[in-house]
Amino acid sequence: MSQTIRVEWGGQPVKLTWIPTKDMPDPAKVTSVHGICMLRGNVLAVHVDGRGFDIPGGHVEPGETPEEAFHREVLEEGSVRGRAVYIGMMEVSHEENEHFDPNGKYPLVGYQLFYRMDIEECLPFNRENECLARIWVEPEEFRYVIDHALLGLVLEEALKQPAGESEGEQ
Repeated sequence: MSQTIRVEWGGQPVKLTWIPTKDMPDPAKVTSVHGICMLRGNVLAVHVDGRGFDIPGGHVEPGETPEEAFHREVLEEGSVRGRAVYIGMMEVSHEENEHFDPNGKYPLVGYQLFYRMDIEECLPFNRENECLARIWVEPEEFRYVIDHALLGLVLEEALKQPAGESEGEQ
């Protein structure tokens, strides 16, 4: 189910719309990738320095596909590997921002892609990147750990996907 909210990023209005879909947007408009990573029925949350707990994710680097970027990001931030399936996208619209810079880093309307990962390998956590900690959250406790109105919908969509056998150590 699609849902839209309005938030402020950097003091500017942004409209976010969660779109569960198998369709991919124009790759030139993909700004980042994120995911719900599952191990033994629990969700991986990472504590990002200066931002608090979130799901792993980040920007697509030049030459990477979105899925390659997702696998790199979850390895860097959560020290995990696994099988991923694309579950939908978040449309990020700056159309209501009168101060939007068309020459800035982001497009007027961009997309964050979301995946579900069944973790197959959980490596020792090393804090080499911006993440200070990782924790495993029961799905029903997710909203108390990660405060983002639409990520609950992303989690619901991820939980609808067939789960594979997740092997690995915590």
